[in-house]
Amino acid sequence: MKSSRRDFLKTAGVSALTLIMPSALITPSLLAAISTPDRKSSGLVDPSTSLQAKRWAMAIDGTKCTDGCTDCIDACHETHNVPLTINPRHEIKWIWREDFSNIFPEEKHSYLPKTVSSMRPLVLCNHCANPPCVRVCPTKATFRRPDGIVMMDYHRCIGCRFCMAGCPYGVRSMNYRDPRPQIRKMTVDYPTRTKGVVEKCNFCEERLAKGILPACVLACKKKALIFGDLENSQSEIRTVVQSRFTLRRRPLLGTEPQIYYIL
Repeated sequence: MKSSRRDFLKTAGVSALTLIMPSALITPSLLAAISTPDRKSSGLVDPSTSLQAKRWAMAIDGTKCTDGCTDCIDACHETHNVPLTINPRHEIKWIWREDFSNIFPEEKHSYLPKTVSSMRPLVLCNHCANPPCVRVCPTKATFRRPDGIVMMDYHRCIGCRFCMAGCPYGVRSMNYRDPRPQIRKMTVDYPTRTKGVVEKCNFCEERLAKGILPACVLACKKKALIFGDLENSQSEIRTVVQSRFTLRRRPLLGTEPQIYYIL
């Protein structure tokens, strides 16, 4: 079995330590601290407490979601240290509202009901089953997990913005400036980003690993956001998608977006 890069570095560290330190100072406890994998830093999760799915998806009920409410947006941006940028050219957004005509241009016609055409639905990463952003990323900073979540590795991102050009939905933001000074309230549970890094919604994967639903879902008092495993025939989202008429953004592009809009 080949050793992982992390194991190799730990072995090398222990070897170097034995060379530069007197043997009297190298105690069994010190060696154990160096060689024993740290569960949190290694990214391992406890399957017994984490929320798992074959394919995560979300449905947004437009009949319940009203324009004046920003609870889900505020919760998401505070949870993920999204900076408050005054300049709209440098704005960082994970979830926000857009005009109906911008989200569904193919649905625009003269007899569209006013209740629908005046909507400003929520917009976020669609976590496509066939994501073009993954294909164009030269460093693999963008990748799709087996459960359908399209991820961003901030350490691998070189700021080339190919993913932004490849995404047909405009749901990625580029940090043109250092975002840290513009964070209103720092959340220690999620890493901050640096200048030159692209970011977007991650379906709160760090919360799912702890057995907690996405921040936006829990923040919505009207229960307009339904989140769950689309492959589970008994899940709420599967029931909703099968029983209600839903729209997806630009489905003819073949990206298979996993955000469903109920009108």
